Amino acid sequence: MKLLVIDGQGGQLGGNIIKAVIERFPEVDITAVGTNANATAAMVKAGAKKAATGENPVTVTVKTADIIIGPVGIVIADSMLGEITPKMAQAVGSADAVRILIPMNKCENIIAGVVNSSVSSLVSDALNKLGEILGKNA
Repeated sequence: MKLLVIDGQGGQLGGNIIKAVIERFPEVDITAVGTNANATAAMVKAGAKKAATGENPVTVTVKTADIIIGPVGIVIADSMLGEITPKMAQAVGSADAVRILIPMNKCENIIAGVVNSSVSSLVSDALNKLGEILGKNA
C-alpha cells in the first residue's frame, strides 16, 4: 500500500500523520511531499524515508499513490497562502488514489458542518479512516 502525505507551511500536520502511521501501520510505504522545504523537513524528521518538495513531485507522486492524506487545502488551488498551485490541486483531485482530506479551517477555507478540533483529534480520525481502508480496525 503506497501512502502519500502532502503538507505545506510548517509541515506540523504532515509530521504528526507520518509519526502516527509509522506507529500504527509500520508496513505502509510512505512518501512525503512538502509544498516547501520546511514542510518536507518536518515530515522527514517525523520518519518519512522518501520525500520531495514542490509542484512537480506532487504531480508525479499522486500517479502511483493508493492513498493520499493531507489538509483539505491540497485540492483547492491557491490555498494554504498560495502554496497549492492550480496544477497541484488538479493533480491531487484527479488522482486515482483514495483521498483522506483533513478539514483544517484556516487560510480562508472554512468547512461548514465541521467542528473545530485539535490537530491530534483530526490525525486520530484520519488514521481510523486509513485503518478502515487497510482493513485494520486496531
